[in-house]
Amino acid sequence: MKKLYGLAVFLLLIAPALLAQEHYTEGPVWRIQLIRVKPTHMDDYLTSLRQSTKPLMEEQKRQGTIMDYKVFMKETKNGPEDWDICVAVEYKNHAAMDGLAAKGETLRDKILGGKAPARELAEKRAEIREIISSELFQEIFLK
Repeated sequence: MKKLYGLAVFLLLIAPALLAQEHYTEGPVWRIQLIRVKPTHMDDYLTSLRQSTKPLMEEQKRQGTIMDYKVFMKETKNGPEDWDICVAVEYKNHAAMDGLAAKGETLRDKILGGKAPARELAEKRAEIREIISSELFQEIFLK
C-alpha cells in the first residue's frame, strides 16, 4: 500500500512537467537587460555599446560562448521611469552559462586592455544609465 501511495504522489508531482512538455519544446535561454539611459546621454551610451559591447559579443559569438545577441531601442514610452534600450544575449541552454563569468572577464580584459579600463567603462556607464531589470528567459517552441 505504501508503494502505491508513493507512486501516486510521484505522478502528481511530475504531472505538470509532463503536461507542459505536451505543449512545447525548450529552446535557447536568453539573458535580457532593460536599461534606462539618462537624459542627453543616449549618444554616449550607444557609442559605448558600439565600441566595447559589440566587439565582446562578436568574439563570444565567434568562440561559441553565445549563440547570438540583439540590441533593441524602445520606440514608445509609458512614463519617465520606462526603459530605453534592451540588450538580449542568447545561450544554447542553461549549461552554456556554466563558468560564464570567468570566461567573460578574461575575454573582456583582453578586448578592453585589462581590468582598469573595464572598471573605468563600468563607472562611466553607471553615470549615464540605470539597469531597470535583468531577467533570464527560456524560449519555447509551441508544438
